[in-house]
Amino acid sequence: MDFETRAIHDGQEPDPTTGAVIVPIYQTSTYIQEEVGRHKGYDYSRSGNPTRTALETCLASLENAGFGFAFASGMAATTTLMHLVSPGDRVVSVNDVYGGTYRLFSKVYEPKGYVFDFRSTEEMSTRLGEALDERTRLVWVESPTNPLLNVVDIRAAAEAAHSVGAICVVDNTFATPYLQRPLDLGADVVIHSTTKYLGGHSDVVGGFAATNDPTIADRLAFLQKSLGGIPGPFDSWLVLRGLKTLSVRMREHCANARRIAEFLEAHPAVERVRYPGLVSHPAHDLAAAQMDDFGGMMSFEVAGSQQDALEVLRSTSVWQLGESLGGVESLIEHPGLMTHASTAESPFPVPDNLIRLSVGIESADDLIADLEQALTRVAEPSRSG
Repeated sequence: MDFETRAIHDGQEPDPTTGAVIVPIYQTSTYIQEEVGRHKGYDYSRSGNPTRTALETCLASLENAGFGFAFASGMAATTTLMHLVSPGDRVVSVNDVYGGTYRLFSKVYEPKGYVFDFRSTEEMSTRLGEALDERTRLVWVESPTNPLLNVVDIRAAAEAAHSVGAICVVDNTFATPYLQRPLDLGADVVIHSTTKYLGGHSDVVGGFAATNDPTIADRLAFLQKSLGGIPGPFDSWLVLRGLKTLSVRMREHCANARRIAEFLEAHPAVERVRYPGLVSHPAHDLAAAQMDDFGGMMSFEVAGSQQDALEVLRSTSVWQLGESLGGVESLIEHPGLMTHASTAESPFPVPDNLIRLSVGIESADDLIADLEQALTRVAEPSRSG
């Protein structure tokens, strides 16, 4: 079946008791057992819940994965995956990585003896093999990256990881499985913050990981139960509801983003636009090869200072100031002071005039008009001077 059909039906058969077309919210912590060790597939909701199972089944299908695991947040999923490696093991990660991920790696795990090596997207795509050794156990990829919208060659990164026996994990939050399926490109594990596009309505926090490797899946099942970072049934239900409209929403996100990127690229108050869908993007051809479209995320650098960027943020009205992304509403933020403040003292801070956009599904004309009036406020003083 096609993606759109699976998003609505996989793991979501009508309720056998009532015929309900929508998966019920099984708001229960425990289940009656017929006798010791004999039950209907569930004994305690930390280890399994029917609503969560429906989400895991559906989302695994969308990622072309045999096994899926839902978590309480994207960071809970990341923390669980870090239990696949041990102190002393080496993790090689793209350096343009979500600020929360960098904070977890550098402030939580590195002090415990884990070794991290951060590499550029160009190195991850073309020279990763040179950076790996026998201690490397995990290669961490984001593509497109957050917030600079760089693109990593997932297939090349996975092949390099496998050459030294390492696991390749890809954060697919920006692209979603509608646009990109990393497991098909050779990755071992794909991870999401389901808070973002998969939930799609800024009303739930969640995470997800999927794999086709039975050994990794067995370990993740054990860790999910043992660490306990699981979503509740209502949160699972909200993400499952979001998946039903993912394809429709993503088409609109992409269409709006394309128009906005072209508008920004032509604007005199904009120094640089970072969007893989633009032919000017240095990895446009690679993105076109491994993605079905280019998504709703972009960033741009104002032709000016940090204060100029902050003036743009203060001047928008349709674009709302917020740190998340992937909802139906458009959000604008300053990564250097907000989502990626934790990288400010790192060797790779984000530009201080950088603005990140999460393009929603409002009228593209309204979104462009709002950016136009905000950018005009920045451009006018420089012209008058």
